[in-house]
Amino acid sequence: MKMILLGNAGSGKSTLSRIVIAKQSPARLSLDEVAFLAGSERRRLEDSLSEVMRFISDNESWIIEGCYSDIIGPILPECEELIFLNPGVETCIAHCRARPWEPDKFGSKEEQDDNLNNLIEWVSTYETRSDEYGLRRHRALYESFNGKKRELNYPGEYEFT
Repeated sequence: MKMILLGNAGSGKSTLSRIVIAKQSPARLSLDEVAFLAGSERRRLEDSLSEVMRFISDNESWIIEGCYSDIIGPILPECEELIFLNPGVETCIAHCRARPWEPDKFGSKEEQDDNLNNLIEWVSTYETRSDEYGLRRHRALYESFNGKKRELNYPGEYEFT
C-alpha cells in the first residue's frame, strides 16, 4: 500500500489513516511533521520533500496524510492510491471543534484550544483560498492523478475504505 490522504484541516485525514492502519498496518507520516520547523515557521520545501522521500524509501507500505499541495504534488508518482477527503467546510469545522488534544502539535489542551478560533477561521476559507492548502489546489492535484483515486464527501464513507 502506498496511499496519500489529501484534504482540508478537519476533513478526517488522521481518522481515516487510523482506520487504514488498523486493517493493514502501513507506516504513517503526517505532513505536519515535515512541513514546519519549531513553531509555525515553514521549512524549506526542498527539506520537507527530502524527509518525505526518505520516509517513502524506508517503508514498503505507507500512508501519507496532509493538506500541503506543494509537498504532495512531487510525491504523487510514488503513490498507488490517492484519497481526497472533501466533506465540506461545515463538517471540517465541526471536526476541529471536537478534536481531542494533539500532544504532538501542542504543549497542552489549553494551548490547542487557544488556537481553535484561528484554525476555524483558516478552515472556513478553504473553498476560496488559492494557496497550496485550498480546495482549488487540492482539486487540481486530484484531477491530475492518473492512478487509483477516490473522493470521499461524507465521513460515513471512511469506514468502508
